[in-house]
Amino acid sequence: MRHPFLKGALAIALGAATLIPATAGPLRDKLMERRAARSAGEASLPGKALRDIPYGSDTRQRMDVYLPAQSTSNAPVIFMVHGGGWRTGGKGETAVVENKVPYFTGRGYIFVTINYRMLPDADPYVQAQDVALALAAAQAKAAGWGGDPRRFVLMGHSAGAHLVALLSAQPSLAAGSHWLGTVALDSGALDVPEIMEHRHMRLYDEAFGSDPAFWRKVSPAHALQPGAQPMLLVCSSQRDSACRQAHDFAQRLRAGGSRAEVLEQAKSHREINLQLGADQAYTSAVQTFIDSLIRG
Repeated sequence: MRHPFLKGALAIALGAATLIPATAGPLRDKLMERRAARSAGEASLPGKALRDIPYGSDTRQRMDVYLPAQSTSNAPVIFMVHGGGWRTGGKGETAVVENKVPYFTGRGYIFVTINYRMLPDADPYVQAQDVALALAAAQAKAAGWGGDPRRFVLMGHSAGAHLVALLSAQPSLAAGSHWLGTVALDSGALDVPEIMEHRHMRLYDEAFGSDPAFWRKVSPAHALQPGAQPMLLVCSSQRDSACRQAHDFAQRLRAGGSRAEVLEQAKSHREINLQLGADQAYTSAVQTFIDSLIRG
């Protein structure tokens, strides 16, 4: 019998064979997304965009900023971190920007999406530090874009969801920055030791290695500190472990006095990313959480 972590990890596995069986589900979705990104390049979107703004000296430490059509002042900001198994992916991928950018900018938000250093050059903890560095840079520049540095909402998908969950669980990683809350889109790594102590896909070994101390260091559930930010944990009910991890982590957050909500969706791993901004009921549920942060 396949262990639930093994099945769930298929959603973000990146080292599969070229031929993808029709039943591969989330794995097929992920590889199709990668192929589309390679062939099409960064998505072309209407409206004003500021591209490849540096937040560090490495060429991968860059961010894109999408602005509303109408000039704004003190606009709220969505700060988005892409996924890709801690090894691949990019800020301009279709599933990252195609529906989210028109949706959020159409409602007066600024939408920021970032690249960061990845494996094998940077482990997930260093990647989280890159996210924190990008966040600080974006907040320093926000007023110049017509945004409000006090009204940032973090968002991430897959590996990116792990990174924003880690920052939200351990706000000291982003010392000097403040954000209102976090939307984690289908993370598969909220409890890293539990994953590593059972059968799992090789991509987790590549990301987290063999040191249990490091597993705890990069595990949102184990790095949890007092004062963790409010979180909405969106999970795919098609993945055995995703929603269980989300509910377990939400329980830990609440036990520590933090606000946490879980939103289960009968969507694939990729659809949870792609359809935010397009699927009305799903988007409305996420927007309700964001509204509670912005207006709270």
